Amino acid sequence: MKVLDSFSLKGKVALLTGGAGLYGRQIAEALAEAGATLYIASRDLAKLESVAEELCRADGKVTALKLDLSSEESIKSVVAEVIKRSGRLDILINNAVTRLAVNGWDQPMAKFDESLHVNASSLFCLTRLVAEDMKKRQSGSIINIGSYMGVLGPDPTNYEGTDMMASPSPIYFYEKGGMVNFTRWAASILGGYQIRVNCINPGGFQTPSQSPEFVKNYSRNTMLGRLANSTDLKGIIVFLASDASAYITGANIPVDGGYSAK
Repeated sequence: MKVLDSFSLKGKVALLTGGAGLYGRQIAEALAEAGATLYIASRDLAKLESVAEELCRADGKVTALKLDLSSEESIKSVVAEVIKRSGRLDILINNAVTRLAVNGWDQPMAKFDESLHVNASSLFCLTRLVAEDMKKRQSGSIINIGSYMGVLGPDPTNYEGTDMMASPSPIYFYEKGGMVNFTRWAASILGGYQIRVNCINPGGFQTPSQSPEFVKNYSRNTMLGRLANSTDLKGIIVFLASDASAYITGANIPVDGGYSAK
């Protein structure tokens, strides 16, 4: 196989949780453009169907499914539906996240439990179910979408001169930090089945709603002098999902413009 051919995802079946958000949309585009048969799944089915229709018009093979990550039955149903329709699952992208318990840490335990149920417990459940199918073929790629906040503490200098708060709650840092080590753990127990598990830790994504001072501050703290854009994850996603990265597992890869390396 020539090296460029190893990046192709033709003939592979992928499941992406989410698919309409800041990072999910470009991940969906990347997988579809590389030739994968793609299923995108989340609670907001209407929004996903719009994404799927647009990608199909561009010759993608994309199907939207309804998924409630707070429900074990919903998770089982989606995995079963993908396998029923396509006969296999080669790629899993754990991307969807819920923003609960982020308004400080002076909250009831039940609020933190609710966040962990969706952002951690569902990760374990979905990854295990998909891995069981991958084991049958002794191959597969699982990619967790983490965050630079899973490897670093908050930097108050990013928020100087703005009315934004410097990450008042520990829950997102806790969950994304846990994802980093869960990636290593899963890579270890699934490696014998030739299933690879890696984690991408993106940096901040620039949006029109961000204040000019925040953009200036954050950009100064990166080596490339900018926040992430709508294409910055596409290359690394295709690389890790494809045979081009056949000997890479257990890796936690920053995609943050050098933010975490400073």
